[in-house]
Amino acid sequence: MTTYIQAENRIKLKPSRLRKLRESGRLPAIVFGRNTANEMIHIPSIQFQKWLKQGASGFIELQFEGKPSLTVLLEDLQRDPVTKDLIHVDFQQVQTGEVLRTKIPVKFNGTPAGTRQGGVVQIQLAAIEVEALPGHLPAVVEFDISGMELGETLHVKDAAFAPGVTVISEGNESLLSVVKP
Repeated sequence: MTTYIQAENRIKLKPSRLRKLRESGRLPAIVFGRNTANEMIHIPSIQFQKWLKQGASGFIELQFEGKPSLTVLLEDLQRDPVTKDLIHVDFQQVQTGEVLRTKIPVKFNGTPAGTRQGGVVQIQLAAIEVEALPGHLPAVVEFDISGMELGETLHVKDAAFAPGVTVISEGNESLLSVVKP
């Protein structure tokens, strides 16, 4: 799924000007990629936050006025340590035919059977790092955890990916466990 966001180029700004930019509802960002120059931009903060709340998965098409659009993936978010407000975003530019390394979010569906026995769910990893061509990248990795009993753990190696997707995360890394409190 691709999300479309209007973007505008910006110049390097001092911290006080970046603060004013954020106060006006714009979020500073940078787009980087292999064999391309880094590009400083700003995007609508509210529109980007809506995308984050919807799961922050898939490609983003950054649309510029009078310029070709850029297809990107979210690489990093920077938040204020006190207020938790977004202060900066890093995007990785997607090039057709180029293998990408990115983190795919993990979604857990259902309530583990072990929670009825007093167990609690501990999520250890919220994303799996993979490499693939842009067309092969899944938007999300889903797991049905309703059958998990007390003491069971879900690992990266339990994820099933389409051919062409290489898992970079260690196979024995824990994604989720159902444990005694």
